Amino acid sequence: MPPKGNMRKKLPDPLPEGFILVDFEKKHWKLGKVIGNGGFGLIHLASPATEDNVGDDAMYVVKIEHQDNGPLFTELKFYQRVAKSEHIKKWMKDHQLSFLGIPAYWGSGLVEHNGKSYRFMVLDRLGVDLQKVLEASGNRLSKTTVLLIGSRLLEILEFIHEHEYIHGDIKSANLLLGFRNHKEIYLADYGLAFRYHPNGAHKQYKEDPKKGHNGTIEFTSIDAHKGVAPSRRGDLEILGYCMLQWLCGKLPWEQSLKDPVAVQEAKIKFMENLPTSVHHCFPSGFESSEIINYFCYVSTLKYEEKPQYQKLRKILLNSRYKCMDSQFLFDTENFKNVPSNHKIQNC
Repeated sequence: MPPKGNMRKKLPDPLPEGFILVDFEKKHWKLGKVIGNGGFGLIHLASPATEDNVGDDAMYVVKIEHQDNGPLFTELKFYQRVAKSEHIKKWMKDHQLSFLGIPAYWGSGLVEHNGKSYRFMVLDRLGVDLQKVLEASGNRLSKTTVLLIGSRLLEILEFIHEHEYIHGDIKSANLLLGFRNHKEIYLADYGLAFRYHPNGAHKQYKEDPKKGHNGTIEFTSIDAHKGVAPSRRGDLEILGYCMLQWLCGKLPWEQSLKDPVAVQEAKIKFMENLPTSVHHCFPSGFESSEIINYFCYVSTLKYEEKPQYQKLRKILLNSRYKCMDSQFLFDTENFKNVPSNHKIQNC
């Protein structure tokens, strides 16, 4: 059953290092130190339970929230319905992919401690988030890196969308590099994931001002501003805003973030005035016809329309970039000393 009532906004008390969790499949996990926190939860290092302490090189993490919180419940349902390892492996085989950046799920359960009830989920440990990479890089990435990341995210979104879900909160803080391999990039934090196509029926377009402006304000879609249920075109619109910010360093509405209606109006104007509106965002020497063409395609999508993901990938990865599609061109000097501790956004 989903949590009822108002979500707690107080972080849970850290469980002691060495504490043993038992998931629903009776697997035992030993907790290490806390390495991250967000609005509603904590991340502990973890390992399969043995006599050894959990070291700093642990390969697993545990997300822990109060049991009556909503985001981790939502994320768990996403993993259980969509992102089990066998589902991902089959998709990769069928689509001839060597990698798909969705964190591996290992188990979940409930635990009582000091009279309080918590929900937990075990995932692969990941590395530094892209927001820290951006900050270490002067808040801009190279055009090649932006387009390659965009292409990788389209692969992830196609998988998610084909399994009836929308991510809804794509942003640099929710993109993490691999713990061991910085050339891998993962889309994490499914606390706002939404099942847009349950039982074969797409949600209907219906504006609801009471639900307006959901998501991260600078990136969220125009539909979300209007309180419309998320759809595939919304995820692609959000990704477009992210790529534009990564390349240009800012978005046209960033001075108005305290006024959601002003941001909504700015985005509507932006999408109605393509491609000129995108041209105006580029600093001298940073223009990208690929991002212009990406926005022009996304702007044509109807609410229930299935995007042509491969067409979008070809738009981003034209002939100049295809040869580099297997790697990311981060300047490792910019982030090799950035701590891997990362804030969890939706826990």
